[in-house]
Amino acid sequence: MEQRLIECVPNFSEGNDMAIIKQITDQIESVDGVKLLDVDPGKATNRTVVTFVGTPEEVCEAAFRATKKAKELIDMSKHHGAHPRFGATDVLPLIPVANITMEEVVAYAHKLAKRIGDELDYPVYCYENAAFDEKRRNLAYCRSGEYEALPEKLTKPEWKPDFGPAKFVAETGAIAVGARNFLIAVNFNLNTTSTRRANAVAFDVREKGRPVREGNPVTGKKKLDENGKEIWTPGTLKGTKAIGWFIDEYGVAQVSMNITDINQTPLHVAFEEVKRKADARGLRVTGTEIVGLVPASVIMDAGKYFLAKQQRSAGIADEEIIKIAIKSMGLDELYPFEPNKKIVEEMIKDEKKQLIDLTVTGFAIETASESPAPGGGSIAAYMGALGAALGTMVANLSAHKPGWDDRWEEYSKVAEQGKSYMDQLLRMVDEDTNAFNKIMDALSLPKKTDEEKNARKKAIQDATRYATEVPYKTMLLCYDSMQVMLEMAKKGNPNSVSDAGVGALAARSGVYGAYLNVCINAKGLEDQKFASEILENANGLLTKTICLEQEILRIVMEIINK
Repeated sequence: MEQRLIECVPNFSEGNDMAIIKQITDQIESVDGVKLLDVDPGKATNRTVVTFVGTPEEVCEAAFRATKKAKELIDMSKHHGAHPRFGATDVLPLIPVANITMEEVVAYAHKLAKRIGDELDYPVYCYENAAFDEKRRNLAYCRSGEYEALPEKLTKPEWKPDFGPAKFVAETGAIAVGARNFLIAVNFNLNTTSTRRANAVAFDVREKGRPVREGNPVTGKKKLDENGKEIWTPGTLKGTKAIGWFIDEYGVAQVSMNITDINQTPLHVAFEEVKRKADARGLRVTGTEIVGLVPASVIMDAGKYFLAKQQRSAGIADEEIIKIAIKSMGLDELYPFEPNKKIVEEMIKDEKKQLIDLTVTGFAIETASESPAPGGGSIAAYMGALGAALGTMVANLSAHKPGWDDRWEEYSKVAEQGKSYMDQLLRMVDEDTNAFNKIMDALSLPKKTDEEKNARKKAIQDATRYATEVPYKTMLLCYDSMQVMLEMAKKGNPNSVSDAGVGALAARSGVYGAYLNVCINAKGLEDQKFASEILENANGLLTKTICLEQEILRIVMEIINK
């Protein structure tokens, strides 16, 4: 149940009238599940870049509302600005942030583009990963001739929009809807004040590279091919653009880079390569500055990479992994790196207090209170989380045990698996309570008319089904987590074998506790086919759990009694 997140960065053709911009961004903020991150108006360009993030359906809804409002307020026939443009909402890219694939984002982009075309009568061109035509992958191609060329372009078959009408509306223009990778803006600090030296490193690594010259590699005449075009030697990092510059504020030169494809070139790979090329030129990378925001995965992947270089387990708290990334790349050299201001997921965290945010004592007191939630389902998930935590602890201790250094990677993988189960089960603690609250909300719906009664009945059944599915997922997670305890009982640090045993007992109790919740909630289901199937599956899973528990405890006791 990890939250899927996408980002949207629409560009609106208005950069001077803040009242218009505010009306557009108000539409974005009117959608629950969306957070407005940045509004960046430019007077010279007469253009505003807006950034917001959230769950996919909600982001698309916010994007549509903003596009509709921009169409009402912006008159392209009167627009002038320094930036290329061809519509009131000029470009509208969707960007994967967390737990979603590019293919899924493309599908959302196409659905949004169709809605804009159908409901707003916008000529829509799909670009980058959302393009139907290879030529249209390039935004500059889609926007060629800009707004002024649209009346003629829209009459030509080759310029038929992907969605919407092939007609020119002077006030609206056209729009480009796309799907692209997350762009990271990053500066690598160097121990030099020389822009020229920084540029040399930038040219070494950027994908475009540098021109080939005759004689002197810096001042020589540029070589041309048989068609009279410059010959270039590509750099070492795919999907990157870079230059060198000097920053007065910090008194250092930097390699300033845009990483346009973090799948081809992750941040830590760029850091290591810039460091290598700088070293070859007698320079040193002293730190890194991230401009704007990055997805959590970028920092987490970096932290895990540097932990692996140290032959350390990555099955540790996310906060510790982030700290390793910060220190390894010097993200705090120029100013403090604050995750809650630089990592997208941290910025949009729900401020509402969750059960798992309570202290151990606070959680126990809340459970003991007169409130019916948290109840047995949440407690079952928490027992499972503690069991997975113990299994993870044994794996981490084994990975760091003196004399076992050659096996650190083996144990690190187990620790990461265990931590994944722990994280998922911790989320299930609150999800079980949320499922109970859905039932209570459904029960409180009005029931005066037949229509209201039918709607209420459906809502109750939907909520009851969900309240049955949630503890069943808890059962699955607890059972699967026991494989970690089994492996650690067999070959983990023998001094911690009792911890693996206790972990198995906790996970087994989590399965059994969740099973009871499946049974009691399934009783309220009218869909007898679904109820019968989930109960049959739950019974089978409970039987397997008890067998696995007995096997783990047998191994544990054999080692203890040696």
